[in-house]
Amino acid sequence: MMLDKPALAPRTVRLHENDNSAVAVDPIVPGSILHGITAKSRVPRGHKIALAPIAQGEPILKFGQIIGFASQPVEAGEWLHEHNVEMHAFAREYHFAEDARAETILPVEAQATFQGFRRQNGKVGTRNYLAILTSVNCSASVARFIAREVERSGLLDDYPNIDGIIPLVHGTGCGMDLKGEGADILKRTQWGYASNPNMAGVLMVGLGCEVFQIDRWKELYNIQESDTFRSLTIQDTGGTKKSVEKGLEAIRDMLPLASQARRETVPASELMLALQCGGSDGYSGITANPALGAAVDILVRHGGTAILSETPEIYGAEHLLTRRAATREVGEKLVDLIGWWEEYTARNRGEMNNNPSPGNKAGGLTTILEKSLGAAAKGGTTTLTDVYRYAEPVTSKGFVFMDTPGYDPVSATGQVAGGANVLCFTTGRGSAYGCKPTPSIKLATNSEIYRRMIDDMDINCGDILDGASIADKGQEIFETILRVASGERSKSEVLGYGDAEFLPWQVGAVM
Repeated sequence: MMLDKPALAPRTVRLHENDNSAVAVDPIVPGSILHGITAKSRVPRGHKIALAPIAQGEPILKFGQIIGFASQPVEAGEWLHEHNVEMHAFAREYHFAEDARAETILPVEAQATFQGFRRQNGKVGTRNYLAILTSVNCSASVARFIAREVERSGLLDDYPNIDGIIPLVHGTGCGMDLKGEGADILKRTQWGYASNPNMAGVLMVGLGCEVFQIDRWKELYNIQESDTFRSLTIQDTGGTKKSVEKGLEAIRDMLPLASQARRETVPASELMLALQCGGSDGYSGITANPALGAAVDILVRHGGTAILSETPEIYGAEHLLTRRAATREVGEKLVDLIGWWEEYTARNRGEMNNNPSPGNKAGGLTTILEKSLGAAAKGGTTTLTDVYRYAEPVTSKGFVFMDTPGYDPVSATGQVAGGANVLCFTTGRGSAYGCKPTPSIKLATNSEIYRRMIDDMDINCGDILDGASIADKGQEIFETILRVASGERSKSEVLGYGDAEFLPWQVGAVM
């Protein structure tokens, strides 16, 4: 009888010369020889194996940084995960602005270009949408009814230059403190969407008696009724049917002007890229996230802007970002956010290590420290030029940070409100997500999920595990961003995602 040929030795990735752990590229079985050590137990794909003995209480290193501490003695070759890894506080040195540098920006004539919509205020959009926003959940159904009537009427058939009508509804707008943080966030978010350059026109629909008063909001942001902005309230208009009719009339009036927008050649410096990761796994910090970071470095060199967010998912890596801060003041803004989140989670009887999610852990991530080190890699290597609150208008060029939760729809909503006109989203477990009016490009961290969810994934970064370079993949991502910004539809757009993912951050008591 012929014996099967011995299987190839499983592959692992040691990420830093000082690491005492490695990530399994292939599943590992007991007895496998890795880095001169024998595997003691089965290690799933994407999980970690100890490369050296680790005493109880000693730190476990990945990317040359602490990702946790051994909760019991660990032998070389053992699987490292929740059963023997714990997290507790430890001191981190911030070294503000030590690695900051003046970035070399290409002259305009040397910058890459894309085909975008130049708006009257000078901003550039990558899409041409009309949106129906709502001041309160009580007007959500009317907003959807108006959008449905627009579709039924066939109005858009005469305006092929318009990407669509989006009813962007939410679950709040009342039962909140009029002068509280939650109300401020909602007002900023709504104005950010109304003024995003991917919007050609906006209809705001309210009930009439809610905390979020449309007239007060218009006064705050100096918004005037025009051919690109209309508003109505259900109570003043005379009920649901009359409001739907009036809303349909408003959209009909806005369509001709919105349709006049034409794409023109503009420099890549007009791009504002939102950075997201969701359904992360053990490969996120090795493949897709650093590749996206390489694309960010290219974009910054071409004069563009990239927004890193998800504050709970840089926890434990913030000291690497403060070193890159343009000034001490910028770095201290970031540290202050970390302190707010520690207090916020404690007040709500949680902890920062409630993230990673069960899916993240199944994919190999054990602690928030480990997840954050990979997530921060999306931001590339350039100087951190500024730090923004949730949904604040982003006015700085280069690499910036915005305070958001880690929950992807809430986080991306803040980034789009800040002005993002394109978005890249890395995922290892698989994500079903879109982000109208901003196109979302999906980057798979491993080839398996790319093949399994091929209808959702735009780029496979899993081939980095097979030898593709981070630099080449970053260039591929950058070129894809330019094509999508010019009108090529991403997979999530083809599937129709984006109407339901508008989710403003709700902070404060519901009263």
